[in-house]
Amino acid sequence: MEKTIIEILSSVSGYVWGAPLIVLLLGTGFYLTVALRAIQFRALWPALRLAFTRHKEEEGSQGDITHFQALMTSLSATVGVGNIAGVATAVAAGGPGALFWMWITALVGMATKYAEAVLAVKYREVDKLGMMSGGPMYYISKGLGWKWLGVMFAVFAAIAAFGIGNMVQSNSVAEALDTAFGISPWISGVLMCVGTGLVIIGGIRSIARVTSAIVPFMIVFYLIGGFISLVVYWENVPGAFSLIFYHAFNPTAAAGGFLGATVQHTIKMGVSRGVFSNESGLGSSPIAAAAARTRNPVRQALVSMTQTFIDTIIVCTFTGVVIIASGFWTSGETGADLSTMAFEGGIPGALGGDMVAVSLAFFAYSTILGWSYYGEKAVEYVLRERAVMPYRLLFTVVVLIGALIELDTVWLFADIMNGLMAFPNLIGLIGLSKVVVSETNRYLKLEISGG
Repeated sequence: MEKTIIEILSSVSGYVWGAPLIVLLLGTGFYLTVALRAIQFRALWPALRLAFTRHKEEEGSQGDITHFQALMTSLSATVGVGNIAGVATAVAAGGPGALFWMWITALVGMATKYAEAVLAVKYREVDKLGMMSGGPMYYISKGLGWKWLGVMFAVFAAIAAFGIGNMVQSNSVAEALDTAFGISPWISGVLMCVGTGLVIIGGIRSIARVTSAIVPFMIVFYLIGGFISLVVYWENVPGAFSLIFYHAFNPTAAAGGFLGATVQHTIKMGVSRGVFSNESGLGSSPIAAAAARTRNPVRQALVSMTQTFIDTIIVCTFTGVVIIASGFWTSGETGADLSTMAFEGGIPGALGGDMVAVSLAFFAYSTILGWSYYGEKAVEYVLRERAVMPYRLLFTVVVLIGALIELDTVWLFADIMNGLMAFPNLIGLIGLSKVVVSETNRYLKLEISGG
């Protein structure tokens, strides 16, 4: 029976993440890139500067958290299992060229992420608890006037929060810590459950404070491990980049445990795992952007688009290049096991594997915190403020459940919900693209005039 359910869900997931969604995701990103005159390239440096500096504009502005905290909350939800296991799966199944298509997805996805944040801040509102509420459900219903489509997005996001944002993450932590250090899933599950509850009970301000402390540390820690590995593999690094660019447009022949891949499969793996990693187009991160203290939607949007750059262009690149340069991408291993093997080959002793396990634990736990807020706002949109506290309690308990059970079915179901979130969000982005362009032009005029 379970096998039949898994086969059905696998089939549905294949349809959801098929060519139409991939074309829609990339197409929307390209369209917004053109409409916004490649803002992700011409404004990247100012955006990074804006993201990591404090501005007087925040003082007295509407919002619950600083723009830096909004960025860290967004990064906490995206820098997760996808950056370690997701990249490895893409390369193991699609070959080195999959990393190239992850880059393309990220580069056009930065324009998508920018547009999401502009709309999230513009159409946000204050709820009865005095907190900011925003995201696709709000800009779809208020901007397009299609409340039913906003409700659909909220339902998909609420379900995805318990899967991809909760059980999948806690299970990954429990498995990684058990394999690397022999820690019982019961122990790690209880610790995560308590740790999650203590943080999310205080809402977005509590989540933002914790993620602002965890996220910079965990990213730097992981990049140090990646840098050491690349130093060890330095002779193979130029060849790794050559393979990435060559196999992005040419089939990858079977080698070792690698079964080979067509260009079409390479593109599919790169795009789907890229979106899984940075969530550009899914509509999740603008929920955090809507909570930022700012007077202008464009300022927060510039900060928000750096999340995709950091997540995929930096963190995922380190993972992918280490795996390809190590040569283990042809081993037949996949997921976190492949990343662990590559890092162990680059860092002497068991230290490489331990660094991957610790990074995976931090990445996954921070994802739980970020997604708890996304799910909360989705549930609040459908069931109103009375549902917030029961949701937080239920979300906390499910963290423990996820650490203890097999998740084959949950993985697939969560993947489907993740994909379904994208359709209403992308419709909203396309339908409101003129609003995004108008807000951008208005902001640039103010900057030029010094207003």
